[in-house]
Amino acid sequence: MFTFAIRRIVGAVPTLFVLITISFFIMRAAPGGPFSANRKLTASVLENINKAYHLDEPLWMQFGRYLWGLAHFDFGPSMKYMDYSVTELIVQGLPVSLEVGMWAMLIATMTGIALGMAGALRRNGVTDFTAGAIAMTGIAIPTFVIGPLLQIVFGLQLEWLPIAGWDGSFDNKILPILVLALPNIAYISRLTRASMIESLRTNYVRTARAKGIGAQRVIWKHALTGAMLPIIAYLGPATAITVTGSVVIEQVFGIPGIGRYFVEGASNRDYPLVMGVTILYGGIVILANIVTDVARGLIDPKVSYE
Repeated sequence: MFTFAIRRIVGAVPTLFVLITISFFIMRAAPGGPFSANRKLTASVLENINKAYHLDEPLWMQFGRYLWGLAHFDFGPSMKYMDYSVTELIVQGLPVSLEVGMWAMLIATMTGIALGMAGALRRNGVTDFTAGAIAMTGIAIPTFVIGPLLQIVFGLQLEWLPIAGWDGSFDNKILPILVLALPNIAYISRLTRASMIESLRTNYVRTARAKGIGAQRVIWKHALTGAMLPIIAYLGPATAITVTGSVVIEQVFGIPGIGRYFVEGASNRDYPLVMGVTILYGGIVILANIVTDVARGLIDPKVSYE
């Protein structure tokens, strides 16, 4: 298993390099520049700025300089937040995004598995239809619609929770965590239901029942264990996307996470900031996939590491 993980990590290096290369040249090919939105600058001032950020160099030289910086864990200076480096901005925003995303995935996993199991064990009943309705609502309504709706209901009408803002208190975290969790609750519950139904029909579950093993033990030890493989396969990428992909939610609720820096960096053509966040996103997704593959092997002995 350790050898498999090392092989996957080494194999991820070319993938990350391709991501860096494509992102770098796409950013440079986009119209406009990092200082084109500023007030009109004189030619001499613009020349000095471009020279300071090495934008006057050929693209291949800029790319080589950027790779050299990455080799020393230096993402470069931000062109919008001129008093900060990209690394400093990531260190500031990433913990906030991680906190919101991890709480959302924890709630989504527990709730989704519970709803899915309830639906599978009580098929075509009230519980199954209720869980299905919740799932379809979470899938059909996008987060940028659910967010404002919850702000209106719980923030303006009921005045139970703050509409937006971030001071580190639990009240500010409830709505964004809930909005991020809802789509994942929907997918996990549907996936759990389908996997549980299939698992309950397998021969080893029938054999366990025939041996007189208690219903609770059959469900939790045999059926659920067999049903967990597709759920784990979903949880890895979903967790990475939820943790790093909450850009819309951070904008809606005014959360000072890494997604906000990505949006502002893209709007202002802040090349180093966008590149730094993109590389971070890619690295987290790749790592999540590796962890998922290792976890699947630990749960199912039939999964080969060869």
